[in-house]
Amino acid sequence: MTSILNNAGAISALQTLRSIGSGMAAVQGQVSSGLRIQVASDNAAYWSISTTMRSDNSAITAVSDALGFAAAKADTAYTGLKAVIDILGEFKAKLVLASEPGVDKAKVQKELAQLQQQVKGIANAASFSGENWLSTGISNIYDFDRNATSSISAFVRGASGAVAVRAMDLHLSAVSLFNSTGGGLLQADARDLDTLGGIRSFATGTLTGADWTKYDGVYGSGWMYPNGGAGAAGSFALDDFPVGSTLDFSVPGAEISFDIILDTEASNPGGQTGTAGELQDLPGPYFGGYSKPITITKADVDAVFPALGGKITTNTQFAAVLNSVLNAEGASVSANYQHYDPPGSSNYVHDPERMTITTRQIHGDGSYVEIANLTSVGVGTGGLKNSSAFGSRGSGMAIAFKEFIVHEDGDNIDGVGVSFSFSINGQPPTSHFFDRTYVNKLFGKDSGKVETSQEMETLLHSLLDAQWPDLIIEAKSPTEVMLKLDPAADRKWGVGTQMSFGDVRVSIEPIPTIQFMDIDIAVNPDKVSSYIDYVDIITERAIDGMTTLGAFQKRIDMQAGFTSKLLATIDKGVGRLIDANMNEASTRLKALQTQEQLGIQSLQIANSNSENILQLFR
Repeated sequence: MTSILNNAGAISALQTLRSIGSGMAAVQGQVSSGLRIQVASDNAAYWSISTTMRSDNSAITAVSDALGFAAAKADTAYTGLKAVIDILGEFKAKLVLASEPGVDKAKVQKELAQLQQQVKGIANAASFSGENWLSTGISNIYDFDRNATSSISAFVRGASGAVAVRAMDLHLSAVSLFNSTGGGLLQADARDLDTLGGIRSFATGTLTGADWTKYDGVYGSGWMYPNGGAGAAGSFALDDFPVGSTLDFSVPGAEISFDIILDTEASNPGGQTGTAGELQDLPGPYFGGYSKPITITKADVDAVFPALGGKITTNTQFAAVLNSVLNAEGASVSANYQHYDPPGSSNYVHDPERMTITTRQIHGDGSYVEIANLTSVGVGTGGLKNSSAFGSRGSGMAIAFKEFIVHEDGDNIDGVGVSFSFSINGQPPTSHFFDRTYVNKLFGKDSGKVETSQEMETLLHSLLDAQWPDLIIEAKSPTEVMLKLDPAADRKWGVGTQMSFGDVRVSIEPIPTIQFMDIDIAVNPDKVSSYIDYVDIITERAIDGMTTLGAFQKRIDMQAGFTSKLLATIDKGVGRLIDANMNEASTRLKALQTQEQLGIQSLQIANSNSENILQLFR
């Protein structure tokens, strides 16, 4: 049907052209922009994801820059630390030279002083953009929360959409050479627990054994050794044997007689007072001791020395004869008097000119020896005398208390750990342990301090009571804590008694206790050997620091490589969501252009019908 009011063909052609035009505009936009989704209306979900990820990529690019900054700081510190290690090697070599006899130590010290200043200068100069990892100002370098330096390593978006910035931590306690409040690798460690409240004591010298903990860097090669003590048997020295005289038992009727009294108990032996007396104080009743009359004649001498003809000329001979008659009764005699000279000193000497008589403690629990009622007929006494001596009770000990702090220990939330063993009278030792957390919980503190002798008493009670119920622990004064075995549970005396701490271990030891910058062989020429040991230790600590830095550098490199790949991957992922397929878009555009041409021709044909009708009326 042909109508002049409604040209259905033209209307259809026009609608087609409009649809083609709309599609062509969209495809031309994709071709010109390269994007399949340009605005939210194209695809709201994809547009939202792509916009967010593009923003995240900008943040990740900033992370990549930060990693480069961290790498620069680590490289700077590594270079400085390597230079310091080289200088420490030279420093040790000069100390070895100074240990050679005849070397002028004052002149060597001038060279050492220059090397010390060079080390300090390197540490101060190893700074990048104002940040220095070798010379620090950390208020507490042993606290991981305070000694960490952070470098941004990642920008993370979680499943819920929450974002976070991740960081890599380097704990500067591992690399800092000098810290303003102490604790650097070349400084004394401020966490020194010293005597641990009296559990151990300080000594110098060459010592060995599993229980010795060496304090590297202490002047004089110092050690901390566990406190403890053993009882001693009653023993006294005889008078000097008369030089040039002879005990001639060949004379008819010649003899020496006396009473030997052994292992008598007493409440306060020897009239001792104070700490020593208290350690030995035992309640009654007391064992009166073993008593036996002794007579020495020529027959006794002949039994030991048949060739002497009954004539004794030396204290060694006389000691052997006395031993032959006293040993079976529970006493022993030595011709070599061993003692401290002067008394109370550490100078232990042997005196072969004097004899001693000591109880063997085979009678009861006492520790006592006595010669009484000494007489002689036709012969001298050879140095024998009426005398007595009590031994000491070792199951008691007074420790000299000094306050101490159980410090932080890096990322160990419980802080420094201390372990030790404890034993009384040869019983199997028990193992014990405490740390900073234990101390703080026990006293309701956050400082790790054991500040008074009363607190030390409480600490020892908490550690020892369960396994040693008969142990008495008392704070006797601000500087003394007494440990002793309840005499109601144990009346042993002498060599059979002992109380000791053993196998003391502190988790952070050995630690340096001197400063590298304080080394001076001109002022301390006798400490060269100790300085060599110390420099060897701090060199190892610096090498450990380089190892830590090297591992940190490796992690930075790995993270930087991952970040670079992540950026490319995110770009690729976003492209898959919103980028246009140019091959497809161009083909589509060509098809639409063809359709447009056909639509125009169709519209022209539809409009030609009206022209044909006009021709009919002409």
